Amino acid sequence: MALINPHINFNGNAEEAFTFYKSVFGGEFAKIVRFKDLASSGFPVAEKEENKIMHIVLPIGKYSMLMANDVPEAMGRTNENENRSKIVITAESKEEADKLFNGLSAGGQIEGPIGDSPWGSYFGCFRDKYGIEWMVDFDPKNNEQK
Repeated sequence: MALINPHINFNGNAEEAFTFYKSVFGGEFAKIVRFKDLASSGFPVAEKEENKIMHIVLPIGKYSMLMANDVPEAMGRTNENENRSKIVITAESKEEADKLFNGLSAGGQIEGPIGDSPWGSYFGCFRDKYGIEWMVDFDPKNNEQK
């Protein structure tokens, strides 16, 4: 069965916020990826954004995760007065990821087509026809541990 986890966008203070969340929930970060970790000729990163968070994960309890990223300045500021969350679905297989991505994105706007990501998972994101933002992810390494 698929899991659903929250994902929050920040304007450069994701690490600060997640350090606070960690102090409340406890535990350790499962993953921290900075923009500089993905920098390449095909994905240039401005020096002022190198240390910003591209992806951070804090496990909450046995099955849930809180995830976030900093939005690069080139994409514009996140409106902090509106909902800045996305719904993240962690699929158990590539087939389930495709089914959920294709079904939920029908009639919506695909922001990132589903496919292999630079961080090693199978990932895609979109805004559904009702305006809700979703991310679908399948990580084969996590599936091997089950």
